[in-house]
Amino acid sequence: MSALAVPDRVEVTGPVLDVVIPVFNEAHTLPRAVAAVTAHLATLPWSWRVTIADNASTDATAEVAGRLAASYPGVRVVHLERKGRGRALRAVWSASDAEVLAYMDVDLSTDLAALLPLVAPLVSGHSDVAIGSRLDPASVVVRGPKREVISRGYNLVLRGALRVRFSDAQCGFKAVRADVARALLPLVEDDTWFFDTELLVLAERAGLRIHEVPVDWTDDADSRVDLVRTALDDLAGVRRLRHGLHTGALPLGRVRDEVRRARHDAGVPAGALARLAS
Repeated sequence: MSALAVPDRVEVTGPVLDVVIPVFNEAHTLPRAVAAVTAHLATLPWSWRVTIADNASTDATAEVAGRLAASYPGVRVVHLERKGRGRALRAVWSASDAEVLAYMDVDLSTDLAALLPLVAPLVSGHSDVAIGSRLDPASVVVRGPKREVISRGYNLVLRGALRVRFSDAQCGFKAVRADVARALLPLVEDDTWFFDTELLVLAERAGLRIHEVPVDWTDDADSRVDLVRTALDDLAGVRRLRHGLHTGALPLGRVRDEVRRARHDAGVPAGALARLAS
């Protein structure tokens, strides 16, 4: 009797791209955002997932998100018990099985045409983190003078206090390679709006590559962000992070070594490169 042929084990892998949309009380905005994002992702050359991160909403966001996940293939919902955009991104990114992790604001202030140039350098392995920049000379930005002054002032503070080289820390349109996120997230303390800045500063100080993409950006008139409170919290975060960098308490050399080791063990993702080429 001949032996039965046992098929080789098939390894199931996650999507190339996981796009997180953090939401808090956005039941009215979420359907339009999911429809637009999924339609755009369908035009890109990679497999993808959209994760709605329901950030302790108190309105009908959870119900709306559940219906959207049931209606759109590739859309899922994660519910969090506590607020905080950084907390939501940390939770979803830490558990994701995608190669590249991204997020965008639910108001879609950033034109989705910037998503391909944002993600492509990360899929290819050329860069480690990618950000949309409203301060790039090629960007087209429509917003009021108050937000313009606060944004430019904040980025000037970052350049003066932390000597950063990236131009825009606060644009809600960013992506990071999963191996880089795994190395950086344990060092990021903030769980709210300063999360972005802290992640970028640590990445830059660890010698990782940050890719910037000019964006077309239109201010959301319905935004409920408390600009003054957020600015004060950000300045406190700058002070804390500056102290950590000056005292050498942050093991950024270890982060750099972890990322390099992960690349060496896995290789620059040949599969992703093939998908990008196709």
